[in-house]
Amino acid sequence: MKVVKTALTLLLALLLMIPAYTALAGETQQQLTAESVIETIKKRGKLMVGMSTFVPWAMRNKQGELIGFEIDVAKKVAEDMGVDIEFVPTQWSGIIPALIAGKFDVIIGGMSVTPQRNLTINFTAPYAHSGMGIAASKKLAGDFAWPEGFNRSDVIFVCRRGVTPCTDAVETIWPKAKIRQFDDDTMAFQEVVNGNAHATLSSHPKPVKWTYRYQDALYMPTTENLSKGDEAFGIRKGDPDALNFFSNWIMVNTSNGWLEKRHHHWFKTMDWADQVDQ
Repeated sequence: MKVVKTALTLLLALLLMIPAYTALAGETQQQLTAESVIETIKKRGKLMVGMSTFVPWAMRNKQGELIGFEIDVAKKVAEDMGVDIEFVPTQWSGIIPALIAGKFDVIIGGMSVTPQRNLTINFTAPYAHSGMGIAASKKLAGDFAWPEGFNRSDVIFVCRRGVTPCTDAVETIWPKAKIRQFDDDTMAFQEVVNGNAHATLSSHPKPVKWTYRYQDALYMPTTENLSKGDEAFGIRKGDPDALNFFSNWIMVNTSNGWLEKRHHHWFKTMDWADQVDQ
């Protein structure tokens, strides 16, 4: 009898505690929601996007306006949120520290998801899957066998600094080759055009575009993708509402085909070529 009485007492105590826990959980959820960058964007009436120019993700047209896949994506996010948009051009090597410092709300810049980056920031669901292509020097590597001919200690690859798919691919496929890095993608290609490096890797369609422009200096040993990336929005840690909103926005626009349609336009065609200086 005593045991039954004790059990009933404990059960009653637990029942009395439920409202307190429920209230605490509600307060915690309200606090997280109030601190979310989504609420900041709504109050400000403007989405601030960190990005870096990287053809055809984001680039300037002949009028100096930003165009590209990322620009289309970011503008539609803002449109669907019912807010204005402001792009914050940022050096790629410093874009994560700038996000953490609150210089903008989100990175929409073709950023590949990596475990190392994920230790610092959170990523949404992927909204694009890029592939790296290669452009090589005819003068230095025109007679190289593919791909084993590039795996030599005197071969130099050039990558844009911070573009891990490039350095990862070189280290995996050609471990004997050397890697040099530049802050700007154009500088990396120009090194190969000038005969100072054997090859460079970059996201499609840039190798195609540069090889077409410099047919006497460059060639593509293969047109196959040398990597497959998962690009996602980057957001600050500790913001579940933002992670939920942006990931679901990606899910909706993947299901309805909008993201694939825009990706095809920018990566599988050159229909936009007349908008930019060649």
